Amino acid sequence: MTSDTDQPEVAGSEPKRGGEMTLMEHLLELRKRITWIAITVFIGMGVFFIPPIGFRLVELLLQPARQSIPDFRPQFIEPMENILVYFRVALLGGVTAAMPMIVFQVLGFVSPALTPQEKRWVFPIVAGATLSFLAGLAFCYFLVLPFTLDFLLTFGEEFAEADWRIGNYIDFVTRMLLVLGLVFQTPLIIMSLAKFRVLTARQMLKYWRFAVVAAFIIAAIVTPTIDPVTQSLVGGPIIILYFVGIFLAWLVRRE
Repeated sequence: MTSDTDQPEVAGSEPKRGGEMTLMEHLLELRKRITWIAITVFIGMGVFFIPPIGFRLVELLLQPARQSIPDFRPQFIEPMENILVYFRVALLGGVTAAMPMIVFQVLGFVSPALTPQEKRWVFPIVAGATLSFLAGLAFCYFLVLPFTLDFLLTFGEEFAEADWRIGNYIDFVTRMLLVLGLVFQTPLIIMSLAKFRVLTARQMLKYWRFAVVAAFIIAAIVTPTIDPVTQSLVGGPIIILYFVGIFLAWLVRRE
């Protein structure tokens, strides 16, 4: 009688995954991946630190507010405030430019546990995640920010004039951009989890009620306004993207 280990591999059976790694090997691999991400973000920041490029990006981030107040010009009241603002804007540019490397290194860290067939999905996921992040930035910049800033800048203008600090304004704008950029990764994350057999579309669909609640909790955290319209502009896309992710998960793993 032959043991289970002596049985020949059945055609069509699930291929074996990569070999195991020790804890130290995992930590060294994680350090290497984080180092590559940091280097890429630093290089991207260096590009946006160049004054013509950095100043142009600051001007672009001021445009959504100027749709409501054409002469909008925030002030700075601390000696280092403008420098910190410039650094934050360069960091946003660096993260955006490094997004393909960030996704690639994250997938590379888990790649030893993937089969050769699953590893073929790495580059499509990197491309899809990058495009999704850019789509999230565009959605926030052209739709969410103009509407939200119009509400914040014009509410109560009968008795007070908007005179914001540049640090507070840029902090709010960059936070909204990054959050929605990451939110637009939701379908790719769900699809990847399904492809790598972590979750199934049926399991994700089962928890759709929790996803709706979580979407509006996230919207309430990242948006400073309490009006339902602004929060719906953030929470609504999260819910839609969640169901798009479920559909993609069903396409790649119909179980």
